[in-house]
Amino acid sequence: MIVSAGNMETFPFAVPIGIGLCESAVNLTRLALMQPPEFILFVGSAGTYGRHEIFEIVESKAACQIELSYLQKQSYTPLENNLIVSDENVSRETPISSLSSGSKPSIVNSSNYISTDIKTASKLNRLGIGLENMEFYSVMTVAKMFEIPCGGIFVITNRCDENAHKDFLINHEKAMYALVKHLQKRVPNLDKFNT
Repeated sequence: MIVSAGNMETFPFAVPIGIGLCESAVNLTRLALMQPPEFILFVGSAGTYGRHEIFEIVESKAACQIELSYLQKQSYTPLENNLIVSDENVSRETPISSLSSGSKPSIVNSSNYISTDIKTASKLNRLGIGLENMEFYSVMTVAKMFEIPCGGIFVITNRCDENAHKDFLINHEKAMYALVKHLQKRVPNLDKFNT
C-alpha cells in the first residue's frame, strides 16, 4: 500500500491518510484494521536540516519525533521517540525491500510544527537527523504496531529555516513532479496501486 498525506500531496497511486501526526495515525490505523497491507510505503515532501539539497529524493526506513523543547533540555519524554525499521521480515518483492540500506540511514523527524530556525536545524543535523516530514513517525509507529514492513520516499522542498514555508510553496509543484518521476522508475507497476 502506498500512502501520502493528501491535501497538496495527492496521487492516483496513493491513499491519502491526513496531515500531521494525529490524522495520519488514526486514518492509517483504520486502513490497517480493515485490510492489513503487506507493506506500507509513505511518499511525500520533506524539509532538510542541512544535509540534503532541494529536489533531492531521499529514501528512508528511520523516523524519530524530537521536539524543540527536548533539544533545548526543557522537556523529557517517557515515550520511545526513535524508530528504525530493519530489513528483517521485508519481502524482496516489495517496493521498500532495498530502501536506503546503507550504513547511515536518512532519519526523518516528525512534528506537528515546521522548523524555521536554522540553529535548531543544525543541531538536528549534527544528531544525524537529515529531514523533516510531519507524518512519517506516525506512519512508522502504526506499521510497527501491526508488524508491517514500512519505508518512505521523500522529495526535498525546502530548508528548515526562516523561509521554509515560502520555499515550500515555490518548490512544491516541481518537487511533486520529480517525486512522481522517481516513483515511476523505482516502484514496479506503480499505476496499478490503489486504482
